[in-house]
Amino acid sequence: MLDIKAIREDAAAIKERLATRGGEAHLLIDEVLECDASWRKAETDKQSLLSQRKSLSKQIGALMGQGKADEAEAIKEQVRIVGEGIAELDIISEKAGSRQAELLMSIPNLPYADCPVGADEDANPEIRVWGEKPVIDEPLDHVALAEKHGLISFEDGTRITGSGYVVYRGKGARLERALIQFLLDLQTEEHGYEEVNVPHIIKRECMEGTGQLPKFEDDMYGIEGNTLFLAPTAEVPVTNLYRDTLLSAEDLPVKLTAYTPCFRREAGSAGRDNRGIIRMHQFDKVELVQIVKPEDSTRLLEELTGHAEAVLQKLGLHYRVIELCTGDIGFSSTKTYDIEVWSPGQDKFLEVSSCSSFADYQARRMKLRFKDENGKNQICHTLNGSGTALPRLYVALIEQYQQEDGSIRLPEALVPYFRSEVIG
Repeated sequence: MLDIKAIREDAAAIKERLATRGGEAHLLIDEVLECDASWRKAETDKQSLLSQRKSLSKQIGALMGQGKADEAEAIKEQVRIVGEGIAELDIISEKAGSRQAELLMSIPNLPYADCPVGADEDANPEIRVWGEKPVIDEPLDHVALAEKHGLISFEDGTRITGSGYVVYRGKGARLERALIQFLLDLQTEEHGYEEVNVPHIIKRECMEGTGQLPKFEDDMYGIEGNTLFLAPTAEVPVTNLYRDTLLSAEDLPVKLTAYTPCFRREAGSAGRDNRGIIRMHQFDKVELVQIVKPEDSTRLLEELTGHAEAVLQKLGLHYRVIELCTGDIGFSSTKTYDIEVWSPGQDKFLEVSSCSSFADYQARRMKLRFKDENGKNQICHTLNGSGTALPRLYVALIEQYQQEDGSIRLPEALVPYFRSEVIG
């Protein structure tokens, strides 16, 4: 969440930056300040009454010691009245503090100072392109290729659960498993991430910590009265490994990677491209998470993005990197690069990874801190990125490597994991 101290110091600048996101979040800042003023006044007044009650209580003790019970009783009545005033101030303070916390949880992060300003994805600048589009005459899309080679059963997924679910079969299941192992080995062996295996069911407070709640509750799969949720991404359980934690400066950066299935209702995706496995309610993903010092977060976001790009480079897949503008950036993010891989079958780029810096936004919600070299507690910065999401990587892989005879020739880096060079 945003720092209330920063809002107090320069509310106008914060409203201006929030306004570049679109929407009306910037309009909530004035109410945040009203709640803050009410809370601070109530707390100040309460401290004054507490001091007054303490002084009166000492007087009562002195009078009782002097045998002046009648005078002591009169002061006891004053203590009772003061106590009622303290109780009323507690109610005002709790109400104002609760409303302020609710508002702060619903206000998105501030876009990075140099974040390109724009209303939507059409304003996202292209940063770089890697490789070239493969030349394929009349390419089949991944649905046709999967059906041709028996890789994926769309009917089985629908029969078992419903739309948005599939069953990988035979070589299709082996290819999915090979990709997961390849991704984990790359990030742990070459880029220095520690692999973790985390629960796939997550407490509500952990979802709040990384910013999925309360904003995106309709997109989540909740259980037990929405006190627990199926993981929408490994970002949530992995980052929350350090919630309410005080690290030392020497501990940073923390670099973690994890494979998890991910579960999303995608309530806001009506009308978007849902063909095949491009948009799923359940999908596999390997996630990259870093917890870093504030002064290192910008540099390490570039590094983390490079770690995600390395996946596509080693697989020889054509892709591009774009930077998200203020109107398209995620709720908790301050700066984001999207990596989009080329899909010949769709004749367009598909997002396969989002690499983001959240600055101190998530860490403040999670009370994730570190003790700096001067012994002062500081809020950490958090980064994450998909390294990568499997469905669209799968799509791009089989579409870019399809051959004229209809077979799929796998890239060299994947052959040791799949144990064959060709599907078909």
